[in-house]
Amino acid sequence: MRIIFMGTPEFALPSLKILLAHQYNIVAVTTAPDKPQGRGQRLAPSPVKELALAHNLRVLQPENLKAPDFVSTVTQLQPDLIVVVAFRILPREIFTVPKLGSFNLHASLLPRYRGAAPIQWALINGEEETGVTTFLLQEKVDTGSVLLQARVRIDPDETAGELHDRLADLGAQVVLQSVRTIELGSAQPQSQDESLASLAPKIFKEDCRIDWKKSAREIHNFVRGVSPAPCAWTTHSGKTLRIYRTRVLEPTASADAEDMPGGVVRVEKDLVLVQTGIGSLSIIELQQEGRRRMGIAEFLRGYQLSVGDRLR
Repeated sequence: MRIIFMGTPEFALPSLKILLAHQYNIVAVTTAPDKPQGRGQRLAPSPVKELALAHNLRVLQPENLKAPDFVSTVTQLQPDLIVVVAFRILPREIFTVPKLGSFNLHASLLPRYRGAAPIQWALINGEEETGVTTFLLQEKVDTGSVLLQARVRIDPDETAGELHDRLADLGAQVVLQSVRTIELGSAQPQSQDESLASLAPKIFKEDCRIDWKKSAREIHNFVRGVSPAPCAWTTHSGKTLRIYRTRVLEPTASADAEDMPGGVVRVEKDLVLVQTGIGSLSIIELQQEGRRRMGIAEFLRGYQLSVGDRLR
């Protein structure tokens, strides 16, 4: 079976690796064009491109997925199947080329959390379970018939970065199973239930300012949902503090909670406790602008934070 694999970031690596390990015929890998990185702004390949080149695979990097030359190249490769993991939205001109179809791996239990940030929104909303889904591509994004799903429990303190890595590995197993069922002709796609659909739009840095009037649990879920990127942030004395990890210590309401959301109520050598709209939140890991990320004990050795200060 001739497969074109399409993907760009690290999330896609386990899926490509598992197909190579099982000796599937990857006739080409499609990924994003090289992008400038670092101080020198040198062009750097995507993680998927690096892996593809290491295995001497043909690499395609189209700027425009509808460009006639790209459509022609894909057609000439005569793929039986296109496998998509963390890539771009494919136009009909591409996903209809393979005779066995094209499928995508999505990091949620579709139809829940359709969109660019399913991992983040599942955590922000305090979900206790999530998973991965493979589904056949059609023109409307994330709406195609489901091939396979796998579920996982979410740890209450797990960050988006940690869940990302677990789902990437789980997703690779589901991608392999999906390819096998298609190859054997035993796939049984199931339509998504539109009544259960929810959206997971992309989250930007400007959306990540902490609202200390919310409850400690809500803020905790928000912090872990956008950690490590784009990362929750707050300000203190005009300085931006990026918050990577927190812990809910006092989930019950404080008598004066409405008067001091964001107020620092306790400081010790390894503890900072901040009042929220309901309950208090312990800051575990953070980063001052211009400094590196560090634990709270190390942070306090070089930064003055006192009871009565306000985070905004």
